[in-house]
Amino acid sequence: MKPGQADAFEAAAAQAVAGSRAETGVLHYDLWRETDGERRYVFNELYTDEAAIEAHRGSDHYKAFGMAARDLAAGRPEIHVLSAIDVAD
Repeated sequence: MKPGQADAFEAAAAQAVAGSRAETGVLHYDLWRETDGERRYVFNELYTDEAAIEAHRGSDHYKAFGMAARDLAAGRPEIHVLSAIDVAD
């Protein structure tokens, strides 16, 4: 985050999290913050399938958060796409 923008980011992220958790096909959608170091944020998301991911990316709250985060972030986000191997219910 840009200096002094953590509260604004977290407020915008709270809207995205709430909207995402209400989507069909979202198994979990959580936001984490690093406790020390650079204090980075991590969204941990799990979907039922690719269709759910595409629906998420097309949602209004996803797009609104992207616009807000663009102005608050110090750089581009890192996105890591993982395949589930053994995930608890």
